[in-house]
Amino acid sequence: MKKFILITASILAMSCSPATNQTAAAHDNSASYEMMGLGKLYVYATGQAAQAPDRASVSAGVVTQAATAGDAMRKNAKQMNAAFKALKAAGIKDRNITTSQMSLQPQYDYQNRKAPRITGYEVRNTVSAVSDDLDKVGSMLDALVSAGVNNIGGINFSIKDAKSARAKARIDAIAQARVKAENMAKAAGVRLGKVLEIREGGGSSPRPQPLMMARSMDLESSTPVAAGEQTLSVTVNITYALEP
Repeated sequence: MKKFILITASILAMSCSPATNQTAAAHDNSASYEMMGLGKLYVYATGQAAQAPDRASVSAGVVTQAATAGDAMRKNAKQMNAAFKALKAAGIKDRNITTSQMSLQPQYDYQNRKAPRITGYEVRNTVSAVSDDLDKVGSMLDALVSAGVNNIGGINFSIKDAKSARAKARIDAIAQARVKAENMAKAAGVRLGKVLEIREGGGSSPRPQPLMMARSMDLESSTPVAAGEQTLSVTVNITYALEP
């Protein structure tokens, strides 16, 4: 009886042992694959590209004051109508002229702080005019001032189609990210694998250029305006696989 029990136990052990060993081996292989398998490296970089602007937006307007609100409005309207005519004469189309500000505010005398009194009214009317001919921006400013504009808020230069510049900035960003990742992988003693993911961050828009100082209106030449270049940037976030 004892021999039968021992033989049976031996048979069961032999029949179960291979399956158990295979399961353990599979588990070990899986664990070793994860340990020897791929890690990840996250890098980001910002690329830049410069491009000359080809559009200008001028902010200009009229500030008028009068004893009554009605007089201030009528005076302002007269000067603004002249400004609109000057813009159209300079070749600016109606769709590129937009009223950006219109306000009527009372003016106070605060000598008696407890009971300030209204001394008159001030009207501010500002338009934004867009031109695709940068060579004519200076003469347009001169025409506006001659027409009665007494407030120039500034001039902004922009790029109508920045796709080409952004594409160059994107390529530059990806190249920088690759170099950074290779250096980091080398320092860590591993090899850089394939790209697992690429995400583009928010690219920054070009900054407006300031208006150049206007020259005297009695000079033969028009007000000089320099557009210069604008730099666009694109940031990319790339995930690489790491190999042992």
